[in-house]
Amino acid sequence: MKLKNFAKSLLTAFAGGLIAVTVFYFIDKSNNMNAVNLSQQDDNAKLTNYSTSAVIGTSSIDLTYAAQKTVQAVVHVRIKEKQMAEYYQNPLYNFFYGYSPQHNRPQPIIASGSGVIISNDGYIITNNHVVKNADEIEITLNDKRTYTAKLIGTDPYTDIALIKIDEKSLPFITYGNSDELKLGEWVLAVGNPFNLMSTVTAGIVSAKARNINILNKKYAIESFIQTDAAVNPGNSGGALVNTKGELVGINTAIESRTGSYSGYSFAIPVSIAKKVVEDLRKYGEVQRAFIGVSINDINSQFAKDNVIDKIEGVYINGINKDGAAEKAGMQQGDVILKVADITVNKVAELQEQISKYRPGDKINFTIKRSNKIKIVLVTLRNKQGDTKIVNKDEAVSVLGAKFEAISSSEAKYLRINHGVKIVDLKDGKLKNIGIKKGFIITKINRETVETADDVKNIISNITGGVYIEGIYPNGMSAYYAFGM
Repeated sequence: MKLKNFAKSLLTAFAGGLIAVTVFYFIDKSNNMNAVNLSQQDDNAKLTNYSTSAVIGTSSIDLTYAAQKTVQAVVHVRIKEKQMAEYYQNPLYNFFYGYSPQHNRPQPIIASGSGVIISNDGYIITNNHVVKNADEIEITLNDKRTYTAKLIGTDPYTDIALIKIDEKSLPFITYGNSDELKLGEWVLAVGNPFNLMSTVTAGIVSAKARNINILNKKYAIESFIQTDAAVNPGNSGGALVNTKGELVGINTAIESRTGSYSGYSFAIPVSIAKKVVEDLRKYGEVQRAFIGVSINDINSQFAKDNVIDKIEGVYINGINKDGAAEKAGMQQGDVILKVADITVNKVAELQEQISKYRPGDKINFTIKRSNKIKIVLVTLRNKQGDTKIVNKDEAVSVLGAKFEAISSSEAKYLRINHGVKIVDLKDGKLKNIGIKKGFIITKINRETVETADDVKNIISNITGGVYIEGIYPNGMSAYYAFGM
């Protein structure tokens, strides 16, 4: 009896458990089906705890503020340049009467670029290559007012030019700090590509201190800000601004195989442009400082060959006699790590920092010698080796000559494309070496001479030998050399 009751209880318990398992199975299956159906029924459904940090990070970059703040202060620069005249003969006149007088058909060249207003009284920065050959410069503001601009000065070694219009209360862009730009930081390029007024493009800082060898001059300073903001022909001289609407660079060049934008653009840092503009306004000539060294970038192989413990800084492989570096106690083999408080790891970075100073300025250099750190106080000097401020007129006064560009008819007759004629000759270097009045200078130290300013710019940056190439009005070529 007991065994029968036990079996009955066991069977009842088994049956109850089976029922419970079955019910649980169907309930769980129903819940799972509901969950799947919920996820499929609405593609727009969003989880309430979805992180919005990425969205917040994007929306915090307000490019509209910088665009609106700066577009009014970027101008359209239109230049007119006299083209060399074309000569033609009248064939009927030649047939009956012999060769006819030559006639010319002047064809002015018209080009354009951009500029940045930097003061409310009309000073404007642009590129030297935009205005260097201009006979007339026309400025159009964003509100369509037009003005004739005066050329204040140019610097072919940084590709910066300063022009001015006669107006007051103009919108202008304030200077930022290009040294503080970081890779990946957002910037705007503001200019007039393809004559499209007031165009704004955006990108990031792709690299700094780029030397692309575009200026092709001995003392050129290239330390470009590289960005991926779209820049095209006509953008030259326009503004590169940060998200605060501050000027951090002057758009100058593009890397392109087609002549149009293909991914990278280059701007002159405002740290360079600002100093050049201040010098042109105050002195009429850029006061270029030198430390008197020859330098090299450092890579892994160079570090190994020269027993340098770390790949950093800029290597000094030569010291100029009586230069600023020698007088400060620098030595060949030293590695420059900092200029003032700015770290330098490329030749271009070092040149950029030096370009911010004038002869006579005293700057602390952090150097490494025999793997030990030293601080050296350097008094910067000019190209002549002293600390004097150089006036543009004084720089060429030793030549004793007055220059003017040759006419198109002279160029055609002599079969030359450029040159400046000596129209007045007094006591000085040129007269002493036998140059005569009327001589046309085409090159100085192998640099092309097209204007009287070219003579001044080249001569003011030369110490040592000067080699002049040119031609006389009778077609005789001549070459002269002298020491400064």
